[in-house]
Amino acid sequence: MHPQNTRSFRPLQVLLTVALIAGLSACSVTPRRAAPVEDRPISGVRPVAPSASAPTQAASAPTDAKPLPGAENAGKPGYYTVKSGDTLIRIALDNGQNWRDLVKWNGLDKPNVIEVGQVLRVVPPGVDPTAVATRPVTTGKVETRPLDGKPVAGAASAPAGASAPIAPATPAPAATAARDSDDEPAWGWPVGSPVSAGFDEQRNKGLDFNGKAGEPVLAAADGRVMYAGSGLRGYGNMVIIKHNNSYLTAYAHNQTLLVKEDQAVRKGQKIAEMGSSDADQVMLHFEVRKQGKPIDPSKLLPAR
Repeated sequence: MHPQNTRSFRPLQVLLTVALIAGLSACSVTPRRAAPVEDRPISGVRPVAPSASAPTQAASAPTDAKPLPGAENAGKPGYYTVKSGDTLIRIALDNGQNWRDLVKWNGLDKPNVIEVGQVLRVVPPGVDPTAVATRPVTTGKVETRPLDGKPVAGAASAPAGASAPIAPATPAPAATAARDSDDEPAWGWPVGSPVSAGFDEQRNKGLDFNGKAGEPVLAAADGRVMYAGSGLRGYGNMVIIKHNNSYLTAYAHNQTLLVKEDQAVRKGQKIAEMGSSDADQVMLHFEVRKQGKPIDPSKLLPAR
């Protein structure tokens, strides 16, 4: 080839070579994949995770919910709506009734199981609830029976914690019938120790007496034992005596109980021994309740 032609051919050859190399390089580069599509939440809003078990209509209330027992009587006179922390024994005490009567009046199969919101009858069936404020009526006449002197055993059907250490009953003279009227009982002091804390409607619902362990605790008036046990928190081993349709007395924190439920007692009879159950010292806490409401015992007890 002529030298001049050779010089003119070389630039063209160079261009073709460069183009060829660029084409090969483009074929050997792996193509970039497209970025995956992501669902990103909007700022400040959290997506709700779907749930297989979630109902199709949110916040729909069940239509077949069973109402609590006695709910139809809520708010009516003579009925009580159970609150958190209540026990059957406390409800009975606050309404001047025997817990066994509440079991019967309300058809309770399990006295230990009462529910918040449940409504209980707290006056006898057939009694006008509006008249209870002036004269509560009991289902049976309070009568007396001679003491049998047998060891006292806790009732098998009592609510949990109702049983307490029991000692043999102390013999006493034959008791006269406790009155079923509203007459004022003949009161006596429940213990020989002096009063250590007086009645305060807000902080102390009775009188406190400091004494020695084992000191005799006496019935303040004739009556019948409606409760003997430890099922009421804060009272320890306690005796409750019903004296008539209006009055009952409570004796708390004993170390030993000497009477049993439904037992007749006489004024001045030894019913327990002072102790420190559910208390930080040996003491007797004594309450008088009229129609279930605590009143100041010092206004009823005779002068010493």
